[in-house]
Amino acid sequence: MNAPIKILLVDDHPLVRDGLRARLEAVPHFEVVAEAGGADAALEQARAQPVDLVLMDINMRGTNGIEATALFKAALPGVAVLILSMHDKLEYVSQAMQAGARGYVLKDAPGKDIVLAIETVMAGGIYYSAALARQLARPLVHDSQLTSREHQVLQHIAAGQSNKQIARALDLSVRTVETHRLNIKRKLGIEGQAELITFAVRHANFDSGAP
Repeated sequence: MNAPIKILLVDDHPLVRDGLRARLEAVPHFEVVAEAGGADAALEQARAQPVDLVLMDINMRGTNGIEATALFKAALPGVAVLILSMHDKLEYVSQAMQAGARGYVLKDAPGKDIVLAIETVMAGGIYYSAALARQLARPLVHDSQLTSREHQVLQHIAAGQSNKQIARALDLSVRTVETHRLNIKRKLGIEGQAELITFAVRHANFDSGAP
């Protein structure tokens, strides 16, 4: 029998956490091991006991969920972070992925979406709610000039990976990955890093809740 997935809930509303805990604990292979109302308490909980996945809200007093995600990835890189948010804007999605999140689920999504998202992320995939996936699947109009290798790099950028991680995954040097990034931005007419990540997230082909 496989070990249960150990989950940490992070939301500054106790009633929301209670609802999530009840929903998740109804799944036999899920175990909610801790909960927290903010980033500091969440990190403390995750350091005190084994945690596989953090279900993270964005809107929290003090350190927000995106900043907290970055803190988790720096301190506990082996712990997956899944964003659960009311915000459906792609800017939030791109910021979350850049911070190291492995998925983004909307709070008004069906309960089964959260279950599927957790299972997908724990299997090594990326997950978006169906409503977000439809936005991300808009026709691509600017990337026809990219090479197949540049498409691969773009896919990894969308997954929030660093140049070093991309280099390892594609068996390239870090300098080569940096060159690919520059070429992608030049061909697409993109200037900043945030704009590149937003584009990558919008057009990458990830597992999602879309039918």
